[in-house]
Amino acid sequence: MFQSFSETSSPEQGPPRLAALRAEMAAAGLDGFIVPRADAHQGEYVAERDSRLAWLTGFTGSAGFCVALQDKAGVFIDGRYRVQVRAQVADVFTPVHWPEVTLGDWVSEHVAQNGIVGFDPWLHTVSQIRELEASTSGVTLQRTDNLVDRIWADQPAPPATHAFAQPVDLAGEAHGDKIARLAATLGSAHCAVLTLPDSICWLLNIRGDDLPRTPFMLGFALLHASGTVTLFVDPEKLVNLGDHLGPNVHVARVEDFLPTLAKLEGPVQIDPASCPVIVADTLREAGTQMIEAQDPCALPKACKSAAELDGTRAAHLRDGAAMARFLCWLDQQPASSLTEIDVVTKLEGERSATNALRDISFDTICGAGPNGAIVHYRVTEKTNRAVEQGLLLVDSGGQYVDGTTDITRTIAIGTVSEEERRAFTLVLKGMIAISKLRWPKGLAGRDMDSLARVALWEHGMDYGHGTGHGVGSYLSVHEGPQRLARTGTVPFMPGMILSNEPGFYKEGAFGIRIENLIVVEEAPALPGQTVPDMYRFETLTYVPIDTRLIDTGLLTDAERRWLNAYHTEVLTRIGTLVEGDVSLWLTQACAPI
Repeated sequence: MFQSFSETSSPEQGPPRLAALRAEMAAAGLDGFIVPRADAHQGEYVAERDSRLAWLTGFTGSAGFCVALQDKAGVFIDGRYRVQVRAQVADVFTPVHWPEVTLGDWVSEHVAQNGIVGFDPWLHTVSQIRELEASTSGVTLQRTDNLVDRIWADQPAPPATHAFAQPVDLAGEAHGDKIARLAATLGSAHCAVLTLPDSICWLLNIRGDDLPRTPFMLGFALLHASGTVTLFVDPEKLVNLGDHLGPNVHVARVEDFLPTLAKLEGPVQIDPASCPVIVADTLREAGTQMIEAQDPCALPKACKSAAELDGTRAAHLRDGAAMARFLCWLDQQPASSLTEIDVVTKLEGERSATNALRDISFDTICGAGPNGAIVHYRVTEKTNRAVEQGLLLVDSGGQYVDGTTDITRTIAIGTVSEEERRAFTLVLKGMIAISKLRWPKGLAGRDMDSLARVALWEHGMDYGHGTGHGVGSYLSVHEGPQRLARTGTVPFMPGMILSNEPGFYKEGAFGIRIENLIVVEEAPALPGQTVPDMYRFETLTYVPIDTRLIDTGLLTDAERRWLNAYHTEVLTRIGTLVEGDVSLWLTQACAPI
């Protein structure tokens, strides 16, 4: 099993750990200290060594931060985690609804004039600190070493796994060609600083096992305008790469990163959204001119190559067949005969049986009844719930060498209520609206997110997360810069993979989410079309949607046609990959409505 069910949250440890942190703050002359979820690379997943937020507070969500003061400690969480955080943190911590309450507003309200708040400059980006400085007055932000590290006696060692090459037939472009292509885009900059692990791994066609669920090797890099790269990493991690990196990639140790920055001749390009403050500080102290621009790998990585898309399609068919086998099995089990852990174990087993699974792409979210309303719920031996009559939400995915998958299905277990069927159908209408969409070139996620919510809004309902996120190619299941959300400002371009996952959550009762992955493609011209360039989505995920949960009276004819056509395509693409009882089940599950 890739997934474990041990309890990783320790709320009872929060009070003594917070007291120890406050003692360090007092010794350092600080009124507060910020503890982010992030590591120095600003990825979503962090190594055990960098799980400072979880260690201090007990909160294990993938986004958030804590601000510890001497008399209060706020844990900032977004809409995905407002149920979860209350179960994971002790009452010495106060949940803060973020981003509705900004860090700057909270600090301004709770830190006295002339107060000093410390932060680790490795763990905060240039943009984050710039925004905080602009939104606070009378409060000094002070760089310091990490105070949590001072009190974490048994802090794990940094990850030290071996990197491996991603074959060019799956990447679609040799890394030497990527380096040359991106180097030519740097303009007047002599080099660009790369700190995001997915950017570095994508650029060099390598992967690693430094982090859970994401095939990353952690390190830093400089992309030089000359067409070379300096890679800062423990050389021991590269022993299995042979001569893969080639003569244009020069390897240096991680401890040489800052000294090398201090010697660079400018201009040097940094991405303020991901660059640690300490990088900008080092360049500034050396008198090096900085140019702020987006990470040069971000958009090229997001726009998948033809080879990456072919691999992703193959991964989704393999994954879809595994899901069909799992759903067939689940339908054969009586209500109350399974637990959430049973479900997670069976699903991972079906993926493993493909003999192609490298890892799951995140810990499977399997929420029965009220646990389904916890958006990023992770089942543990302590929380494990029986799968009784009602709704079961299963959000899962696999990491395959040719692609990354992410799919959510909400399943009827026995008899469901009319309220649940209505809510499911309204969520489905939003999912279909995105799937059917055509739009002019230049639009971004913020222009489309509301279309997934209209049916819910008409009934006074909504969901507290974005409709979709970018997805990598055997990289992170959550990838930027594209987002199908109100915060998504990057125009969609062909080759970008996104999730399409509207939902609805009734706290204490049930949760609903339906998710397919989709990819942006050029839309064929229509008769009389006057818009020169239009795009649409190709669906990548082919797994039945539970029609037992649909109130067909709420669907339009167009929505019904889309769903029937989708299920016909599911049967066509997946039907040849399953047999026996699963084949019969799939035929029934894909029957037109």
